[in-house]
Amino acid sequence: MKRSKIDRIAVLCSGGDSSGMNPCIRAVVRSAVYYGMEVQGVLRGYQGLMQGRFVPMDARSVSNILNRGGTMLKTSRCPAFRRKTGRRRAIKQLEAADIQGLVVIGGDGSFQGAYQLMQESGLKVVGIPGTIDNDVAGTDYTIGYDTAMNVATEALDKIRDTAASHDRIFFVEVMGREAGYLALQVAVAAGAEAVLIPEVPTDLDRLTDELRRGRERGKTSSVVVVAEGDDAGGALDIAKAVEERLQVRCRTTILGHLQRGGSPTTLERVNASRLGLAAVRELRKGNSGVMVGLIGEQIRVSPLGRAWKRKRPISRELLDLNEILAT
Repeated sequence: MKRSKIDRIAVLCSGGDSSGMNPCIRAVVRSAVYYGMEVQGVLRGYQGLMQGRFVPMDARSVSNILNRGGTMLKTSRCPAFRRKTGRRRAIKQLEAADIQGLVVIGGDGSFQGAYQLMQESGLKVVGIPGTIDNDVAGTDYTIGYDTAMNVATEALDKIRDTAASHDRIFFVEVMGREAGYLALQVAVAAGAEAVLIPEVPTDLDRLTDELRRGRERGKTSSVVVVAEGDDAGGALDIAKAVEERLQVRCRTTILGHLQRGGSPTTLERVNASRLGLAAVRELRKGNSGVMVGLIGEQIRVSPLGRAWKRKRPISRELLDLNEILAT
């Protein structure tokens, strides 16, 4: 594992799936082949890594996956990998397969595991941010975010039609247990009357007053976007509280895993492909313990440790924008 030349690498997806992982896998595999490297795909993330579930990959093995959501390699959440004994099992499998470099596509939890694996094994590791939450430090974009945002926005547009037809207030819950970026972007894009996110304490009295004033100004329907990790509870609890305060009919829609799937957008396919190539180039240069990301339109490399130790801050500008435009 400590050879200077990297000629045999592996790629895996870890944590929640996100649309755009397949274009990224394709880019990793074909870039590695272009540079003369052998590639092994790891089935089912860290769980598969501990079990040695490697599959040889070449340019043809990733044909016709650009437009497919999810990940052809499958993914999983693996509590056992958080323990040193689990990582030792993975290291033995990597050594037996003669793998010198590993590309990990995932979020902060996945990167924490990758960082610990690197520290304990000497394996060269590069991370690619893949999560619909878009909350990873060191990048403006994470794989899956753009598709999830478009899926959720389309759903809100349809819900607004029903809300207007029935003069109702709809509370729509989107993913984001610890981060409200998806909820905030979707709220702005869909013209929501309010957005509730984990980063900002929820004031139910203020929310109720805003919805009441809207009705007094002539609004007969409203849409409120709720991130699933909001401190006041989920959309169901909040809708019930508002219904009691306003004495109006409220309805709730939970988008759930609908946001994870779907054919990746054009932007998703291009950006995921760029990051896949960038990761292979970092390994080829012998770099390790880094994450490739996008800042603006440029590929940027940052320490892997920063990605899981820090969260990308929420945009105050977007919060102000949604509040002003919702009046």
